[in-house]
Amino acid sequence: MAVQVLVVKESAHGERRVAATPETVKKLVALGAQVHVEPGAGVSAGFVDAAYLAAGAQLADAATPAQADLVLCVQPLPVVALNQLKPAAGVVGILQPQADPARAEAMQARQLVAFPLERLPRTTRAQAMDVLSSQAGMAGYKATLIAAQLAPRFFPMLTTAAGTIRPSKVLIVGAGVAGLQAIATAKRLGAQVEGFDVRPETREQIESLGGKFLDLGVSAAGEGGYARQLTEEERAEQQRRLAEHLKGIDVVVCTAAVPGRPAPKILSAAMVEGMKPGSVVVDLAAETGGNCELTRPGETIEHAGVVVAGPLDLASMGAVHASEMYARNVYNFVALFLKDGAIAYDWDDELLTKTRWTG
Repeated sequence: MAVQVLVVKESAHGERRVAATPETVKKLVALGAQVHVEPGAGVSAGFVDAAYLAAGAQLADAATPAQADLVLCVQPLPVVALNQLKPAAGVVGILQPQADPARAEAMQARQLVAFPLERLPRTTRAQAMDVLSSQAGMAGYKATLIAAQLAPRFFPMLTTAAGTIRPSKVLIVGAGVAGLQAIATAKRLGAQVEGFDVRPETREQIESLGGKFLDLGVSAAGEGGYARQLTEEERAEQQRRLAEHLKGIDVVVCTAAVPGRPAPKILSAAMVEGMKPGSVVVDLAAETGGNCELTRPGETIEHAGVVVAGPLDLASMGAVHASEMYARNVYNFVALFLKDGAIAYDWDDELLTKTRWTG
């Protein structure tokens, strides 16, 4: 009997993405899988049930979760959903087991073969499966558009009959995938763009996109391409120099993150208070606490004349393309162990062993 794959309909508030598209369902079917899609799973991302059926899928019913050999999701499955899965079923998605003890306990109790894709090694071979990077790109793009919408200024320089309008000065904090996309987007909108990152090797990437690298004299290059935690002395020097620079900035988009940890606090309340009235801060890192001390996840506030926004579900705001990228990432990962209609885990493959969560 062919392996049974279930594509779930996301239940998290504000989540519009889906873990498989008709394109990737067709590929899974070609691998010999029998794919079941929960009714309406892709509607919010622009993929109707009929498109999945045309790609070779079937619509799931209430009995499908207990029969599925492999479950594909975007957000972590609720405990009640995990308890419905058959023992030893595979689960692939952004699972975050460490964030919820009850969820972790349910995974262990069902002996699920769980692959939290956020644990995927940062290697060249894994790039085609890197969901964090693909979704961060959309988040950086959307955060910049939100900043442009909130700003009481044009982003580009304009020459009009009423005189010349100077371009907005935009600072992107963090030059990971989200930050680089934010830099590129702000540049396309015509702003004068700077990028700041504590990793000096990002200078070339920032400048390649037309941004100016803001050097505050503090380096925090870490392992695996991520930044390390700063020492107290480094942090104090960074904040002193950044506070002075922010006085001339119109828009800040914060994107700095350390995987598995709360977002580093980079912008203090005092820094924001030192910015010009009418300035805007958009904190892409709001979901993990935010880079700005004033950020309230899911809210937009005004403090000392500065707007501070902490939008959530940014990648989900671009659900069509975000789902297409995510689904391709998931398919590329699943193709490592789904062959000829059967699941065969190769535990000598580091992409599987390092991604698998065992508690």
